[in-house]
Amino acid sequence: MVAALLRRYGDFDLAEDCTQDALLAAVRVWLSSGIPQRPGAWLTTAARRRALDRLRRRQGLQAKLAQSPPAVVEGGDDRLRLMFTCCHPALSREAQLALTLRTVAGFTTRQIASAFLISEATVAQRIVRAKRQIVDAGIPYRMPAPADLDRRLDEVLAVLYLMFNEGYLSSSWEVPHDRDLAEDAAWLAELAVRVLPRQAEAMGLLALFQLQLARVRGRFSDTGTLIRLAEQDRSLWDAAAITSAVELLDRAAHLRQPGPYQLQAAIAACHAEAPSWEATDWPLILRLYDRLLDLQPSPVIRLNRAVALWLVAGAVAALAEVERLAAGLGQYHLLHSTRGELQRELGLEAEAQASFQRALDLTLNPAERSHLRARMASA
Repeated sequence: MVAALLRRYGDFDLAEDCTQDALLAAVRVWLSSGIPQRPGAWLTTAARRRALDRLRRRQGLQAKLAQSPPAVVEGGDDRLRLMFTCCHPALSREAQLALTLRTVAGFTTRQIASAFLISEATVAQRIVRAKRQIVDAGIPYRMPAPADLDRRLDEVLAVLYLMFNEGYLSSSWEVPHDRDLAEDAAWLAELAVRVLPRQAEAMGLLALFQLQLARVRGRFSDTGTLIRLAEQDRSLWDAAAITSAVELLDRAAHLRQPGPYQLQAAIAACHAEAPSWEATDWPLILRLYDRLLDLQPSPVIRLNRAVALWLVAGAVAALAEVERLAAGLGQYHLLHSTRGELQRELGLEAEAQASFQRALDLTLNPAERSHLRARMASA
């Protein structure tokens, strides 16, 4: 809806405001009259009417409407076009990601702030500034020319990655995960692969999503507690989906365009294809993390690598690596939960309890909180 209104009227604020107005109207009207047979059409019509009402109060309405193409809702194509518009190189990378997550994925400022480990005020400023830049620069709402697609693809894939992660494990206290959001990101990634069939990183990202979704049934207990990978029932994993994702990853590898999403998918494939936690090829995973760090030197990746290092070189080496990351990731709950597991492995129970408590203080996700309480109680 936002994308369709933006395409017709060229105004981000108008598109977002009128979409929200239509959704609020639906809550009021549908409670008394029932859900219509075509709820999408009802919402689109309501949003368009509100946009027209607002535009009638502005000067030059007729000239604006005369320049506008017909309002046709195109679903995925519309959303993909909107993503590439938001990822225009005239905007900074930070602004591109924040605006696209807000406009396409519907993230709140708090969710975006959590994804980037920055303040909500900073996120809000980036979004306002990005919208203003799009208007001032006259950036058109359309798919870029083929020569420009590659330049914007990295940011589009980054948005899909963040969108999937938020769905796979929510940063909010309301739900442990949002499978619809994760599957929506996978659907958009599949659309991007169809539009750009020779882009290996797009294929790698889609394979990563498919591998993660294939294991989703084993991630939570009946009471909603997060289950560690080592303890998951692998018979619940979707073996056919894993095979399909690995085949897609192989196709990407044949294009000889190595990238971080393909490496992350390769790591996920190692886990997904292993018959058990103990039988996992940890030395290979460690080597893949080393290659990933060469391409994308990130403290979060180094933290994930520390877990593989634990299984290869032992808890002492892994804990030393985690401690080196503590200053930069002090507000990241997974650093503290990983530190707690390593401290417990080394018999440092008091320190482990303190680390688990710090992780608990830093996360809102109900499944993670339940898992951390269980870990603390198991001492």
